[in-house]
Amino acid sequence: MQLTEEQILALAPDDASRKAGRELSNPGKWVSRGCDEAALWGECKGSGSKPYQTQIDLSQIAFKCSCPSRKFPCKHGLGLLLYRSKNPADFTETNQPAWVAEWLGKRSEKEEKKAEKIEKPVDEAAKAKRQQARFEKVNDGIEELLLWIKDIIRNGIIGVPEKGNAYWLNMGKRLVDAQAGALAGMVNDLSTINYYNEGWQTIFLDQLLNIYMVAEGYRNIETLPPTLQQDVRSLVGFNQNQEEVKAAGTLRDDWFILGRQTEDEAQLTIERNWLFGMHSGRYALVLNFFVKSQPKDNPLMPGTTIDAELAFYPSATPLRALIAAQHGIKKNVMPTGVSGWQQVVTTQAANLYVAPFAMTLPFIVQELRPVNYNKKWWLQDSENKMMEMTLPESKLWKLVAISGGNFLPTAIVGAGTIFTPIGVWYNNEYKLI
Repeated sequence: MQLTEEQILALAPDDASRKAGRELSNPGKWVSRGCDEAALWGECKGSGSKPYQTQIDLSQIAFKCSCPSRKFPCKHGLGLLLYRSKNPADFTETNQPAWVAEWLGKRSEKEEKKAEKIEKPVDEAAKAKRQQARFEKVNDGIEELLLWIKDIIRNGIIGVPEKGNAYWLNMGKRLVDAQAGALAGMVNDLSTINYYNEGWQTIFLDQLLNIYMVAEGYRNIETLPPTLQQDVRSLVGFNQNQEEVKAAGTLRDDWFILGRQTEDEAQLTIERNWLFGMHSGRYALVLNFFVKSQPKDNPLMPGTTIDAELAFYPSATPLRALIAAQHGIKKNVMPTGVSGWQQVVTTQAANLYVAPFAMTLPFIVQELRPVNYNKKWWLQDSENKMMEMTLPESKLWKLVAISGGNFLPTAIVGAGTIFTPIGVWYNNEYKLI
């Protein structure tokens, strides 16, 4: 597996780790190094008397290092990967040291135990009692939410900009208390709207309508189709057992990892990984949740292709998935996407027809370019149709520089008429934005 510098640095937890990783890609920093089909390892000079032992499981890109850093991967893991990508001929040793073989053995044993694990008998009576108590809490919270929404509409939205963040966050906290955490997140999003920007009314009402539909959908959940019931429950905050999701079946494909988006909430990091099935043509969203400083086992590397089995959560429009099994990393092949915005809009409409909740979707569009129009940046297709683009300034100028005003195959994520580019293909090579 040959990775580019950009792909390796995409794994870094922060800019400081990227800089340090580059510095540690210097051959002079390593007193030993080796590689075989299963692992990559090396000993790096550190501040102590003994070098740090760094090792990487190549089958799933997992890291371990004897350094005291609480970052994952640490700078030594990044440096070792970068070193090998630049100087593969230096890695002539193929006999695994004992410390590498022991680590790989423990990882294999852990996976076997996980596969053989037998669930403890469930106390069905206690489980039913807990579920009933939660249903009652959620119902009470939703009734309060609906009354709150009706008060907003009765009073008119002209005074909405004057309400402080506490107004929205207090209702969010009430829903958290009612054990409707995902719905609380939708309410909290109302506090992030810029109420002094032109057009805030549309953004606000769209989100309020989404919240109202979820709440009313839950009140009438028994009348909905089974897959739509799962969507509503998920949007309220009910989780589904992962083993049940896997048991429903998996889809094996070569999954191209389009990109990763991270978001911090208190002590929790939410990681969204967007994937595309090269043979099935399906998109997938793999969500990971990490407590800060927690090791990330088997991180997904944007810009690479993995041979994996994905289990999709039941939904009227299945997108979220979990990786049931991973069989290795494949050679990248450029995927084929839709021709332009018309096909994107058609897909969005089809999804809304069966699940009327606005959701963020990924797309690969064959020809897009950034254009500046009316003091805003847009993504224009080959038929001159445009959608608004949202992107931090540093990434915007990177996209402009790569495209040079030309149309490029582009991976995007977004909802409605606003999209974020996450990668482009330039000279058949995938560049992360």
